[in-house]
Amino acid sequence: MASFDMHSDILAKVAKNTAAIASSTTTAGVIIDTLGYEALEFLMQSGAWTDGTYTPLLEESDDSGLSGSNAVADEDLLGLESAAAIGAANTVKRIGYRGHKRYVRLSIVSAGVTTGATIGATAILGRPAVRPAPAN
Repeated sequence: MASFDMHSDILAKVAKNTAAIASSTTTAGVIIDTLGYEALEFLMQSGAWTDGTYTPLLEESDDSGLSGSNAVADEDLLGLESAAAIGAANTVKRIGYRGHKRYVRLSIVSAGVTTGATIGATAILGRPAVRPAPAN
């Protein structure tokens, strides 16, 4: 039974457009601006999948273009990037960020790919400074 209002406390943004990945590569996602929010969770989802593994890589920076970005340290992640890897069709995995940089990006590192998979990601921003969170 859902009796609490989460709707007014979150904002969903595209973190990586859903698309086929057909080679072993790193596919950069969208830079997420966390201004006005204290929580960030990424949801990765797969559609069609034939082979390969697709592991998230989180980067952070105080620069809007991610200039001078660094990979997010394990202590600033909620969950492990390796545990959030996708290796099957119709799967949803998640990983959280609790660091202190304003801009964060989830990229997908694909390995062992010959034909690939369809992968997308959503950023869920939570704990807004002003409630309710704006509509998408």
